[in-house]
Amino acid sequence: MRLVQVFVPSDDHDAVRETLTEMEVEFIFSDADSRRDGSLANVPVPAGAVDTVLERLYDAGLDEDTYTVVTEVDRATVPNAEELTDRYVEGPKGKRGASHAEIRDRAEDLTPETATYLAFAIASAIVAVGGLLLDSAIVIVGAMVIAPFAGSTLSASAGAVISDREMVVDSATSQAMGLVVAYLGAVAMSVFLRESGFVPSALDVGRVGQVGAFVTPNLLTLVIAIAAGFAGALALATDLPVSLAGVAVAAAIVPAAAVAGIGTVWGEPLVVAGAVVLLLMNIVFINLTAYLTLVALGYRSSVVRSVRENADISLRSGAYALIVILFLVVVAVTAFGTYQHLVFEQQVNDEVQTVLEDPEYSSLDLATVETEYNDASVFSDEVSVTVTVGRSSGLEHEGLARELREEISAETDRSVRVDVRFVDYQRATAIGDADAGTSSWWPLEEWLRSARASLSQSVPQAVALPADFVDERADSAYPGELP
Repeated sequence: MRLVQVFVPSDDHDAVRETLTEMEVEFIFSDADSRRDGSLANVPVPAGAVDTVLERLYDAGLDEDTYTVVTEVDRATVPNAEELTDRYVEGPKGKRGASHAEIRDRAEDLTPETATYLAFAIASAIVAVGGLLLDSAIVIVGAMVIAPFAGSTLSASAGAVISDREMVVDSATSQAMGLVVAYLGAVAMSVFLRESGFVPSALDVGRVGQVGAFVTPNLLTLVIAIAAGFAGALALATDLPVSLAGVAVAAAIVPAAAVAGIGTVWGEPLVVAGAVVLLLMNIVFINLTAYLTLVALGYRSSVVRSVRENADISLRSGAYALIVILFLVVVAVTAFGTYQHLVFEQQVNDEVQTVLEDPEYSSLDLATVETEYNDASVFSDEVSVTVTVGRSSGLEHEGLARELREEISAETDRSVRVDVRFVDYQRATAIGDADAGTSSWWPLEEWLRSARASLSQSVPQAVALPADFVDERADSAYPGELP
């Protein structure tokens, strides 16, 4: 509940009283300062009905600049609270849910002030770079926790469904500014680690486990972005803590931005290109999924109708149009970059599987297939593919890499460099119980043998001791007897 306290001049007293009575809202007038001609209206209303009540009072003639205070109430006894909520809280499809005002407030509360926002963006990128180069997942999780991108990312979707164009513009600006700052922070941290010698300059960063996980877009990272957008929108529209969903949002943003900075410092254009495409893909799908989720929950957007009714030529309208065009361009480029790499990755996986199905390689077990980002020959004429297989025999399979290269190149029409990594291991097969005439799922005979062994150990038996031990014991027990 919220308590709305608003100063009502004497001239507007009757109109305000009549409006509140028509709305069937409980209210009490109290005397204001004797120096002012009027009274103070105290109106307890549901949290989502504050804007509706104030708008009705303004329509009744109350000055919008009048003294107004809205406070949160821990407890209030209002006879028709449920009825007021159903009538005035603007939730999804007329049902109970977070109002547009609540969604706006929650999204804005997630975004700190600009200086704090940028400081946390830099800090999260620095921590992420350290975790990536250390190949430490727990450090990367720490970077996600302190990342401030949840509010700036979800605000765009929230603004779109509640027709708040200013919120959409602020969100887009904050996202762009935060990502640029995070990228620069990652570059600065990478330069420091490389030049100071903490990380070797000759390190192949693309082969670091955690770095390699964020250099190419794939279906799993796409699912993470979609799930993050869904969770964020669901938290905005319900009583769930949005901060928890913010970690999922950061998981799709911070590591990719940090990898882009690492690739820049180490001079790896394919790493940078893959990380940037992954980053843009995640941002686009988080925003799009959050918007569609809010729409599915019943929060219909009136942006199109508002633009059509209030269309005019002005600098602000031009700025809005430019932002929309840039967003559509980013969506198109990201969709193309993601699609062509996913197709390439699927073709590589199929060809690797086909080659390893040959009887010649029956002793090999496929472990992983790693591909560099396929940039469609923008930065490089070849793409690296690393295949890791396990083997339990001493066979070298010297022609495997060449055969994989030929098959993948023929299928993808790309120049491919293939590395095959062998992991040797020994295998000892299990000894089946069937050979001993027992059942593996009902080892009754084994239990009986164990029971007999236990019983036999509890019965005193003659023990054959070693000869020297017996002789020593005999000499000690009977010292006067000759042998």
